[in-house]
Amino acid sequence: QVQLVESGGGLVQAGGSLRLSCAASGRTFSIYAMGWFRQAPGKEREFVAAISRSGGSTYYVDSVKGRFTISRDNAKNTVYLQMNVLKPEDTAVYYCAAERYGLLRGSYDYWGQGTQVTVSS
Repeated sequence: QVQLVESGGGLVQAGGSLRLSCAASGRTFSIYAMGWFRQAPGKEREFVAAISRSGGSTYYVDSVKGRFTISRDNAKNTVYLQMNVLKPEDTAVYYCAAERYGLLRGSYDYWGQGTQVTVSS
């Protein structure tokens, strides 16, 4: 089991930046692949980015490539999502999630409560 708590969301103008953090409880954080997802109003939740257990591999949805960077610090049990050049279409609730088999595109087992990101035009 792992508990996840996101932070860092807020309101930002288009072109701006935000860094989301996701703090995990427990001593086994490094065994999980970690991912970020988002859900905009009236839309289904979508995958955004994922990072492997060691941080050596990452994967992004095409719409954020070159703008978002996922990273992790296993010593701090934290995963980050640096979001640059934000666009209004990035507005959503952002969730972090943990995948217990280490698969970047696996079925994520544990989820945080989400943090709102709003990008104004």
